[in-house]
Amino acid sequence: MSRETLDLWFDTACPWAWMTSRWGLEVAKVRDIDVKFHVMSLNILNRDKDIPADYRALMDRALAPMRIVTAAIAEHGEEITEPLYTAIGTRIHPGGEKDFDKAVAEALDEVGLPADLMKYGERDDYDAALQESHDEALALVGDDVGTPICRVAGTAFFGPVVTPAPKGEDAGRLFDGVLAVASTPGFFELKRTRNQGPVFD
Repeated sequence: MSRETLDLWFDTACPWAWMTSRWGLEVAKVRDIDVKFHVMSLNILNRDKDIPADYRALMDRALAPMRIVTAAIAEHGEEITEPLYTAIGTRIHPGGEKDFDKAVAEALDEVGLPADLMKYGERDDYDAALQESHDEALALVGDDVGTPICRVAGTAFFGPVVTPAPKGEDAGRLFDGVLAVASTPGFFELKRTRNQGPVFD
């Protein structure tokens, strides 16, 4: 029996995508799945939306890291996606690094990629590839969601939005439940008000 793939679309600036990504990697330890990461862009998603000034500033800062990650994938292969995302995300989220350029530069060094990739943060060389991956994600779930977007066993959904990221069999049980709910025909939404920010552990 072939292993399932949990496809997960992320933006490095999104703490909730980070939490979901850590959950996905935990699921891979206890369920017969592989996790494959894909790029999307909150900058692109919010480009034409009326959003608060502070969030707009974050969206402006968020584009460069995703351009660099997309360039790294294009020039060095898809296998670099997870380690590079993990290296960047660890600095930005649990590490609290607000300087995205610093986080990305250090991450490139950590995973053995050339520092020259930083130049793509201010260039549009790979914007078409980023847009294509972004559009693929939204085609699965619609455009009224953000990151993270997941797909597994023919079912796609936004989320799960969870904190802290469950570990071990707890991660597996959440996966089983999310898949059961999301794969139910006609099911669209299950939600409650978030009263806690992301807990990085």
